[in-house]
Amino acid sequence: MTLFKKPVSVKGALLLLLLPAGVGLMAIAWLVHGLLLERMSREFVESRLKDEVVFLEHHIRQAEGQIDMLQTGDYFEEVFHHAFAIQSPSQTVISPQSWHPLLGPLLQSGEQQGIEVHNAKVPDLPSDILAYQKSFFVKDTPITVIVSEDMGALQNSQAELHAWTAIVSILLIFLLVGVIWFGINLSMRPVVSLQAALKRLQSGEISRIDADAPEEFQPLVQQLNQLLDSLDQRLERSREALANLSHSVKTPIAAVRQVLEDTSRPLDESLRHEMGSRLSDIDRQLEAEMRRSRFAGPQVGKSAYPVKQARDLLWMLGRLYPEKSFELSTSLTEEFRWPIEEHDLNEILGNLLDNAGKWSKGCVELSLEQRSGLAQIVVTDDGSGVSESDQVHLGQRGRRLDEQTPGHGLGLAIVREIVARYGGETCFSNGSKGGLKVLIEISI
Repeated sequence: MTLFKKPVSVKGALLLLLLPAGVGLMAIAWLVHGLLLERMSREFVESRLKDEVVFLEHHIRQAEGQIDMLQTGDYFEEVFHHAFAIQSPSQTVISPQSWHPLLGPLLQSGEQQGIEVHNAKVPDLPSDILAYQKSFFVKDTPITVIVSEDMGALQNSQAELHAWTAIVSILLIFLLVGVIWFGINLSMRPVVSLQAALKRLQSGEISRIDADAPEEFQPLVQQLNQLLDSLDQRLERSREALANLSHSVKTPIAAVRQVLEDTSRPLDESLRHEMGSRLSDIDRQLEAEMRRSRFAGPQVGKSAYPVKQARDLLWMLGRLYPEKSFELSTSLTEEFRWPIEEHDLNEILGNLLDNAGKWSKGCVELSLEQRSGLAQIVVTDDGSGVSESDQVHLGQRGRRLDEQTPGHGLGLAIVREIVARYGGETCFSNGSKGGLKVLIEISI
């Protein structure tokens, strides 16, 4: 059994996407801040320690390596707030003396390097220190100097600053939530106005949607209005067809009824022929109006495959007129679509090809192309053609230029009506082979 979940609203989807992203980015920024703060603090302290080692080295060289002659002691501790250790082959000086358990073991390495000590288990002494050690020679006497600083106080300051950064980040997150909420509500105002317009449309207050929508919603509003236009056109066509049908069949029905009700006249052959003629008129008008009622006109989401439909029609007409040749020329593929309702395209192509098949001598050509946003349909035949004076009458409902050929004079009229509903144009001219050329252009 398939379970359907309620669709997530746009507002909910945006909040679900933006809030975790904002919180995650803020958390990453906070972590990076902590790492950078620790690195900068260490580099700053290590730079100070290097300078103080250079200071001690200078004094030791001035004393020619005599460590006991240095006047450092309390002055050095009070000015620089650092502990130091100086070692020569004959003497070791550590100040303050209480740091001996920490600095004594560090003197064993004679390299120039920064040293970190973490979690030292020495009572009454710092657990974390940063030291810098340098070894040099004074008159062939090796000297090792170490200057160190208690990192505990600095780490406490860093932790406090990092905590305040976290508090500010949390406040910024709440501010971000407010900004996102405000931005989403501001962005969704056009949707609210569109919803209100739809309600007014449903209640009959307006006939078209005229909401002041942003650029992203303009295509939606245009498509909805186009759909409403299409529905109105279909309704108008249905009413027009009903009125035409009622007006057209009223007289033939009245004539047939009069004949049937007149008992004084026998139902001879002439009356039978007259009744049959009247019923044929009714049948012809019913067929014409039913075909007109099926004209769809432009509809949103409807499309047709012109090449495939054309080939199907050409095959069928080839069987209907076996003595004539029907040819198709096009650069379109079978998968190519036109935004025309399938039945309408069938009516256009079918009527044009059938008309050309009736009047041609041996060949009918159909061309399908698309150029500059226009769908082009060209049908030519090699028949006797139509004079320019009579071409203006082609496509008029019920108008036939030759009464000898079977038909009702509706085919080209139906074509012109369908094309007009798509905003297209129908042009008649003489073809290169002497017959009639019909050019149809529809904007797509």
